[in-house]
Amino acid sequence: MSLPANKGPIALHYHELTRLATEQDRFLGFEGTVMAGTPALRLGWSALAGCVIDEILGILNGTTNFILTAMEAGRAYEDALLEAQRLGYAEADPVGDVEGYDAAAKVAILANVLFGAELRPGDVERQGITRLTPEDIARALAAGERWKLIGRLRREGKRMRASVRPERLPISHPLAFVSGTTNAITYSTDLLGPVTLIGLGAGGRPTGFALLSDLLEIHRRWSK
Repeated sequence: MSLPANKGPIALHYHELTRLATEQDRFLGFEGTVMAGTPALRLGWSALAGCVIDEILGILNGTTNFILTAMEAGRAYEDALLEAQRLGYAEADPVGDVEGYDAAAKVAILANVLFGAELRPGDVERQGITRLTPEDIARALAAGERWKLIGRLRREGKRMRASVRPERLPISHPLAFVSGTTNAITYSTDLLGPVTLIGLGAGGRPTGFALLSDLLEIHRRWSK
């Protein structure tokens, strides 16, 4: 049994780890690696198993979403980052969050787990939020749009297109309403259309719940 909440091993070695788990008749749980306790992965591989998923897009990093929400309220990027650090949302070295590395790792996990791809975080096209200015934010709002750091996966024939970058979303888009440190993900499916899941994406309790959900999955599998 292995229940990692650390996304690094799954982002870099998912296929190797699942192969080893299968060979040794072990369960590998990793729900906590994307959106913590909010069941983003389980929704994709279990609840939507009867659908073809054509595209996935999500707000996968709470720190950058907090900063963008603060900038909408009139804060400069630097002030919003300092506030995120003061509140414990951002690390002393925030590069992993604000430059999109954290979100890219989660996009790679989604691609490998749900699409059977063989992507590494470095294969994901990546751009962070550090170039956005208050003027960019204001222009988007004036046009009825909001900036969000979006992780996106899309099938293009046999090719998988993966990216993390700031995008302007129409106010009418479900992800445009997601503010603060909240995460969200939208699955575009053939049978149900777009399905959006919104919830906490980090923190001790949500991560603990992710581990609990994996333990319950073990119980379901081995209690039969």
